[in-house]
Amino acid sequence: MRVIGGEFRSRLLKSLPGLDVRPTPDRLREALFSILTPRIEGAVFVDLYAGTGAVGIEALSRGAKKAIFVEQKAAAVRVIHENLKALGIEGRAEVRQTRATAVIPRIAADIVFLDPPFPLEKEFTATLTLLGQKAPALVLVQHPPRLKLEDGYGALHRIRQLKQGDNEISFYQPQPTD
Repeated sequence: MRVIGGEFRSRLLKSLPGLDVRPTPDRLREALFSILTPRIEGAVFVDLYAGTGAVGIEALSRGAKKAIFVEQKAAAVRVIHENLKALGIEGRAEVRQTRATAVIPRIAADIVFLDPPFPLEKEFTATLTLLGQKAPALVLVQHPPRLKLEDGYGALHRIRQLKQGDNEISFYQPQPTD
């Protein structure tokens, strides 16, 4: 696994052995960040269910001011710390070892990316419901195409979908007020 673009382009990232962590494929990350380019510079980016931290690190590589990584598994948290240290960007990152739903009410961010383990379908609804209560400017949800997410969660409504292979990313933002 590697960083796709930006400051750390082509740098290799450590991963976890086994199937517990399902990293976002390179092609999907590349497509996602091509879309995010105008919004990423100077943003606070949250990577929920961070796994190896590849998506948050990609955000930092492309100009995000800060990334917050939220991951429950200790082994994954260690890998995130190792990846951040190898790139020398620990000062631009915050790593929290906890459940995503426990930390959402206390995080302020411009962009939130969430990618719960696909078998934990209830995590998608629980996380989006919490995010919809105090909606950030943009929420990105990586999910299997067979999982049909709602068009809206609280203040958030879906504005776009990006499908690639066995993955889909739904884009949500707050509904405009008149």
